Amino acid sequence: IRPRDLRQIGVSPSYLGHLMSRGELIRSSRGLYTLATFELTQDHTLVEAVRTQPKGVVCLLSALAFHHVGTQLPHQVWLAVPFGSWIAKPSGIPIRTVVMRHDGYFPGIERHQIEGVEVPVYSVAKTIADCFKFRQTIGIGVAIEALREALRDRRCTRGELHRHAKAL
Repeated sequence: IRPRDLRQIGVSPSYLGHLMSRGELIRSSRGLYTLATFELTQDHTLVEAVRTQPKGVVCLLSALAFHHVGTQLPHQVWLAVPFGSWIAKPSGIPIRTVVMRHDGYFPGIERHQIEGVEVPVYSVAKTIADCFKFRQTIGIGVAIEALREALRDRRCTRGELHRHAKAL
């Protein structure tokens, strides 16, 4: 939860301090609080990253890991934001931000529920197309591995890949 979420339901943000002193809440990172009894999932960092960067969409290596494509295990959360957006400077979690043009940012966004929070993640086909676009950043080997595995396991079609590649 964020302090502004409390304001929306009519609760004073100062109540967070009271809940923390009673041990009911823990501070996950700057401006983010979690129930002390809440069981975290392996995708908890994605939830925190998206809550920190409101227009962020999980992309590239983080999206590949989320979709279980390839062998990459990113040590930071990769988020895409549209050109001209404010970029947050998070203190608790490592985030790598990629700025995209509007025509490349919006296609392929899927919404997934993780820990009760809606998290935008790019589809497998869009992620693979992005991997080739950003091959200088993440490496061509990662893009080729993801493409081979996705086609072999029928995680996306060639038509979907072509449509996203053409849009980029």
